[in-house]
Amino acid sequence: MSTPADPSSLPPLAYGVASASYQIEGAVAEDGRGVSIWDTFSAEPGRVRGGDDGTLACDSYHRLDDDVALVRGLGVDAYRFSIAWPRVVPEGRGRVEPRGLDYYERLVDALLEADLEPVATLYHWDLPQPLEDAGGWPVRATAEAFADYAAVVHDRLGDRVTSWATHNEPWCAAYLGYAAGVHAPGRREGEAGHRAAHHLLLGHALVRQALPDAHLGIVLNLAPVWAESRDAADIADGVDAIRNRVWLDPIVDGAYDDGLLRVAPVLADPELVRPGDLESMRGSIDWLGINYYTPIRPAVPDGRGEPHPEQGAYPGAPELDLVVREPRTDIGWEIEPRGLEELLVDTHLRTGVPLVITENGAAMADADVVDGVVDDRDRIDYLDGHLAAVERARAAGADVRGYFAWTLMDNFEWAEGYAKTFGLVHVDRSSQMLTRTPKASYTWFADRVTPERGRGRAAGLLRP
Repeated sequence: MSTPADPSSLPPLAYGVASASYQIEGAVAEDGRGVSIWDTFSAEPGRVRGGDDGTLACDSYHRLDDDVALVRGLGVDAYRFSIAWPRVVPEGRGRVEPRGLDYYERLVDALLEADLEPVATLYHWDLPQPLEDAGGWPVRATAEAFADYAAVVHDRLGDRVTSWATHNEPWCAAYLGYAAGVHAPGRREGEAGHRAAHHLLLGHALVRQALPDAHLGIVLNLAPVWAESRDAADIADGVDAIRNRVWLDPIVDGAYDDGLLRVAPVLADPELVRPGDLESMRGSIDWLGINYYTPIRPAVPDGRGEPHPEQGAYPGAPELDLVVREPRTDIGWEIEPRGLEELLVDTHLRTGVPLVITENGAAMADADVVDGVVDDRDRIDYLDGHLAAVERARAAGADVRGYFAWTLMDNFEWAEGYAKTFGLVHVDRSSQMLTRTPKASYTWFADRVTPERGRGRAAGLLRP
């Protein structure tokens, strides 16, 4: 365990805004981009609300300069984006598509020209479909292909991108994708979720080995797990093992703990977890990204629990209900800033590395644009409450370096399609013009961060 940081020694909090490739880029069949698992998943009837897909998304591929201008207008220090693996290596391994690298090079250069630090995520769920056809993340070869792809991207952009994340929310990729089946590739195979988790971590470790000098992190959607009653304690431990400890324990200790192995015995299989795997994960991060939206409240099933998309995402854990208290966002997630404060303090003590809130935001049922304004006071209240939680965590000794709001603009929200809006900027989907209109929250966030503009990047956002 680490010790609390001296709050007076922490650098000023840096600010940013975040996005993801499949959610905003569109142009899925242009300039040699290959097919991703989300292209395939979205094309299957019933998979995505409203039959939506990312074919057009926000068309950011063609509106790069406009969208960078929106980021610059916020007055933030940095922009976190992800790189689409199939845009760079269309088949997942082998042939490299230079036009894909050219696009991300233009993006990075535009951000630097706008005095914004680029923070790049290598994998935000858009696995090339040929790799899924060969088994996907439950097979070891995918981790090896991921390291090769990461080296290709870093070779082109590593002289300008300072901070890199390997994976975004690998819990979603592994357990929503391969156990619960509610995200791409839509497989409901239980144990495959654990196998995918191990190989996602292995892929991260292989990137660390391939890029030893990169300032490297991983982004986890950790969550505080609060049992609803004493008799739900065992259930909560299984949930915590699969949601949090499966990632943190290998990274910190180079091991899977006994509680996790009880619910996921396959992680003790020597054919899966080979000699050296766990040791390669230990100490493999320079910083840790945390995406926080809501706590998890497991309860003993009583037949009255609400249907919840995560119910199948904890294979091997005891059967559970997931309780969601009020108030909630429009996507149905409990609003509880205290969870972020607790999570930051506990994770600092667990890891001892600099932390960054890489995503935090709220889907709200936004009003229409009226006289050029979207009045989203509820989103402002959400952000304000969570930023206050960040400051309390820092005062308690959590080494938190940055805060990225999710997200820049309304986009393709995975299985929810375009029905749920998280953006600081409204995107008019009633025509292909996709007109961008900054919301009241955009102006509020800009006012919040502008007086402190540039503090983060002067020393490098995530550098010690």
